[in-house]
Amino acid sequence: MSISSEVSSDEKSVTIAIAGRFDFSTHQEFMQAYKAFPKGEKNFVIDLTNTEYLDSSAMGMLLQLREHSIKQADSVVLRNGNEAVQDVLRIANFGKLFTIQ
Repeated sequence: MSISSEVSSDEKSVTIAIAGRFDFSTHQEFMQAYKAFPKGEKNFVIDLTNTEYLDSSAMGMLLQLREHSIKQADSVVLRNGNEAVQDVLRIANFGKLFTIQ
């Protein structure tokens, strides 16, 4: 499994870890990871530590997740992406839509 999720101890946020390629092949698995929680109830942290690749379909999935999360500025945090992943996010101006760490 390339996607795993874990609820924080205070139950306010969910960390979704993505290993390997983050592309259309992970669409169902990624959707299941966040749709397991009611819309508007959680913040999400996307752990990109082990993400090797990210494409435009992954960016679309992140936008869908943003719509599913709590409606506040830092409701989705993209964390620990490697240099290539960070470059894709920067070029797409995702820093304006997400908190990137």
